[in-house]
Amino acid sequence: MVRFAHISDVHLGGWKQEPLRNLNFQSFEKAIDICIENKLEFVLIAGDLFDSAYPPIEILKETFAQFKKLHDAKIPCFIIAGSHDYSVSGKTFLDVLEKAGFCKNVADFEIQNSEECTEKIILNPTIYKGVAFYGYPGKKSGLEITDLRKVKLQDSPGLFKIFMLHTTIDKAKGTLPIDAIETSLLPPADYYALGHLHIDFKFHNFVYPGPIFPNNFAELEDLQEGSFYIVDTSSTQNLQKVSLKIKEVLKIKIEISNALIATDLIISSLEKYNLKDKIILLRVKGELEQGKNSDIKFQKIEEFAKEKGAYFLLKNTYDLKTREADMAISVKARDTFEIEEETISVYSNQNPSDLNKLIPNLMNALSTEKQEGEKNEVFEQRVLEEAKKVLEF
Repeated sequence: MVRFAHISDVHLGGWKQEPLRNLNFQSFEKAIDICIENKLEFVLIAGDLFDSAYPPIEILKETFAQFKKLHDAKIPCFIIAGSHDYSVSGKTFLDVLEKAGFCKNVADFEIQNSEECTEKIILNPTIYKGVAFYGYPGKKSGLEITDLRKVKLQDSPGLFKIFMLHTTIDKAKGTLPIDAIETSLLPPADYYALGHLHIDFKFHNFVYPGPIFPNNFAELEDLQEGSFYIVDTSSTQNLQKVSLKIKEVLKIKIEISNALIATDLIISSLEKYNLKDKIILLRVKGELEQGKNSDIKFQKIEEFAKEKGAYFLLKNTYDLKTREADMAISVKARDTFEIEEETISVYSNQNPSDLNKLIPNLMNALSTEKQEGEKNEVFEQRVLEEAKKVLEF
């Protein structure tokens, strides 16, 4: 019988706006403090601890401090890479955390080929106090799904089996136009610690805990706060959702048709609310009959919100159109990651080729970020080496 935390999709460093990036970290810090206060036996992080495989040094320093708190409280942490902190080379800053003794990456596997020329991926367990942890990393554009259909677990009789995955399962994908692993094809486990989809979802013992903090405007609207689960295998009500409310979210929707008077209209609308210490989500929509988007003085609006004590104002003008605008292109995906997956899928279907399977990994390699203080020639060489590894795959 064990009590543990199931955390996923932390995405440290993901927000471009510093105030929201700080809230993201505060939410993670709060989750760690709750784990320590509850004297849990261990913590699981099911992928995307960082928003990229090469996070900034300041993010790393703050993250190490939180993991040290867990380590000092003698609470081990078991982790896998997600689609954001995964690297084609297999090297990520999760390795640095592991070498420091702050966590254990449980993605330990080997590939076996049978006499029938069928490939199997055998996952080896990490054993801790009667629990066997198995893990497989998430990859860009759902590439892990094909692998997961070949996965088998090395036997660990008598132990409580936890399978950590960063992927989309068929029971949770809804109408998303992406591939998903069939739950019926996954090997049996006592608990499936899932990450990747930013939803609070449970199907039997398959669990998504949601992100530690919302990662974009739409998620702030829908979720308003982050969450994780505390799992107690000795209780009939074995899942306890822990909400991580850091700031109150105020959602304001305004429809306009005249951009020339929109600034004053929006400010007069904001005056009706108590903005003190709130995250203001300002969604402006409508079809402009006069003026254009640039006529709306959003800087003035943001300054007004700040004067009224708002923590931060985040605007969204996606549904604000002009009659003259070319409306031929309509993107329905909720974020750039989904757009990328759908684009690759459509292109591959229209242009069949064995090379298509290299596209996601090549895109991942070419999107490598330049590190602070890294010389251009060193960075270019690193990107080139990553790309070569993909093309020689």
